[in-house]
Amino acid sequence: MKVVDLHCDTMAELWYSQWDNKKPMELEKNSLHVDLEKLRKGDYLLQNFAIFVNLGRNLDPFESALSQIDIFYREMEKNKEKIRAVKTYEDIETNIQEGKICAMLTVEEGAVCKGKLSFLRILYQLGVRMMTLTWNFENELGFPNLRSKSSQSKYEYEFEKGLGLKKKGIEFLIEMERLGIIVDVSHLSDEGFYDVLQYTKKPFVASHSNARALCRHPRNLTDDMIRKLAQRGGVIGLNYSPNFLEEGETEEDCHSSVALMASHARHITNIGGIECLALGSDFDGIEGKLEMKNCSMLPLLLEALEKEGFKHSQIEAIFYKNVLHLYKELLI
Repeated sequence: MKVVDLHCDTMAELWYSQWDNKKPMELEKNSLHVDLEKLRKGDYLLQNFAIFVNLGRNLDPFESALSQIDIFYREMEKNKEKIRAVKTYEDIETNIQEGKICAMLTVEEGAVCKGKLSFLRILYQLGVRMMTLTWNFENELGFPNLRSKSSQSKYEYEFEKGLGLKKKGIEFLIEMERLGIIVDVSHLSDEGFYDVLQYTKKPFVASHSNARALCRHPRNLTDDMIRKLAQRGGVIGLNYSPNFLEEGETEEDCHSSVALMASHARHITNIGGIECLALGSDFDGIEGKLEMKNCSMLPLLLEALEKEGFKHSQIEAIFYKNVLHLYKELLI
């Protein structure tokens, strides 16, 4: 079955392999969760490649993003007979007809723009079509969903009021919608989520988030968020990370299994409907005990969804059709 994945960190890993003076890795074949060989085995139609910048490394965020974009396009050129970048829905249709895997550029960390709308417009011209407003740090646009703990439990957090989007973040929302850059609320604070709901008109996504009702990780979505995102016509990418799927005393206690993914899928679709769910692996940004060890193993998830009672047409919707429907509407 065809696969569309809303989020992976593979390009960042390729870049960091050069930055950290390791042996440089390539997209064709590597030791990561995602490479071309594994994508072909997994029957991928489209992979979103996130340009990810960790502000904690004290690198210039815009320059770092440009360096990763340079790697992205060099890899596309080297492998143009197998994979091709897409910017519009028409590009996706062309790649499908020609048997090419689609690659779409996204950004994980709105701080790459350094608060400048001109930088956002440059990223659009370079092919970026989706962006999270934050990662795990406060930035010029708003606040992430990392809050102070209210108890010794790993999963109990204070909901700090007023830490949503800043004025600059709202300006970015308006410009992103005008340009055609899809707003991604994964990593954004709870109040920021509702700010997005208030200040946007188009569908938006949570590219790699699960259900907080099943696992109290602060990055997961509440039922109300799932419902409202679905009502807007957006999609939620199922995250494969162990600590987004189950609770444990430590992260090492958590497992990533396809059965747990199927449980989150059932809950999300019960709340928001089948049309709101997609895949957002977070491959090459996650670690731990993974039953699906790389992107070639998606048939395991298909089987788990069948066991959960999903029909074939519903699994097709989750695996690729829901995202394609969204992209047909938003990629202009």
